[in-house]
Amino acid sequence: MSSPVSPVRRTALVTGATSGIGWETARLLAEQGSTVIVHAPDLTSGQQAVTRLVAAGVAASRLDLAVADFSRLEEVRAMAAKVADAHPVLDVLVNNAAVAAPERHTMTPDGNEIAFQVNFLAAFLLTRELTGPLTARPGSRVINVSSSMHRTASIAWNDLNRSRRYSRLAAYAQSQLALTIFARAGAGSDAGCTSVSVHPGICDTALLPLYAHEGDSSAEGASRVVRLCDPATELVPGAYYDRTAISPAAPVAMEDRTVRRLCKVADRLVGRTS
Repeated sequence: MSSPVSPVRRTALVTGATSGIGWETARLLAEQGSTVIVHAPDLTSGQQAVTRLVAAGVAASRLDLAVADFSRLEEVRAMAAKVADAHPVLDVLVNNAAVAAPERHTMTPDGNEIAFQVNFLAAFLLTRELTGPLTARPGSRVINVSSSMHRTASIAWNDLNRSRRYSRLAAYAQSQLALTIFARAGAGSDAGCTSVSVHPGICDTALLPLYAHEGDSSAEGASRVVRLCDPATELVPGAYYDRTAISPAAPVAMEDRTVRRLCKVADRLVGRTS
């Protein structure tokens, strides 16, 4: 009599996992049995997030910590290399890390407007650098946590940094549109990785002031993200989800030529040659 086959433990990386939807997503995925790589912008906030997860009942053995300041692309690249070395198989990547564009125009050391880099370029680079682990096992998923605000945006192709005419709302919305467009490009391989974007709802997080005065709890938003991480949930590749249902993305996000153009520009900005 053959012994029962033990279920495969899935591995997920959640960016921006020190608070809000990211922390709740990490908690829910770990509670469901996944090994969760908790991304933090610095060691202190990362250790505090892991401590809170353990205090919430998550087994420490299910958690790993990855640190990178997304306003510095070299740190993103270094983190990706460490993750790939420690976790050659990655089943889920949740690109959740995001910042509100500041009131004043702010550039990163890499020369990009900060919201565009943290909210999009870092996710783009991380996803590309992790193509190997993401395609090592069939059924992997990239979940880009986007925003309904992407529908109000446009890509300022001739001034991506919005240096000439800066608006924090326009800069933030542009970063969310770029992330939504990127979902159409997948993980850079045809080896079975499905990429989508999702608006988890207006939630009570640090980004709430951009939207409204009140919103759903972070846990409610995270539950919608985690649903898309579940292999039992069938995904439409490249689709945009509003909470739990497929919804029409901005028309420009559905244009193949725009996807190609954005990826070409992003490759140049992050210093990738392929």
